[in-house]
Amino acid sequence: VQLQASGGGLVQTGGSLKLSCANSRRTISNNGMGWFRQAPGKEREFVAHISWNGGVTSYAGSVKGRFTISRDNAKSTVYLQMNSLNPEDTAVYYCAAARSSYGSSDYTQYAYWGQGTQVTVSS
Repeated sequence: VQLQASGGGLVQTGGSLKLSCANSRRTISNNGMGWFRQAPGKEREFVAHISWNGGVTSYAGSVKGRFTISRDNAKSTVYLQMNSLNPEDTAVYYCAAARSSYGSSDYTQYAYWGQGTQVTVSS
């Protein structure tokens, strides 16, 4: 599994971005997937996760109602649509493939990680 996150950038408060996480090797269609983020000087933080078939999703309270996680197993890609962004969302965002078919808010439950994509929200 080799995960490649993309789609980050600089956006103003209230703006939107859509992150993508593509897998270039073995299929991830049987893996739960998650997005985490880490801001400078802070610990890694759970953002959202999705089950292998997209049937189960979960979000951190700070992003619920603003972010949407989805996946396209035919493209071996997971997405994170981020709306109503604010400066507190500024961080490096990482995608990860879980050890099981369901995602988790616990980062130790993930076996593979992408390299991260920077999201910066200006005020």
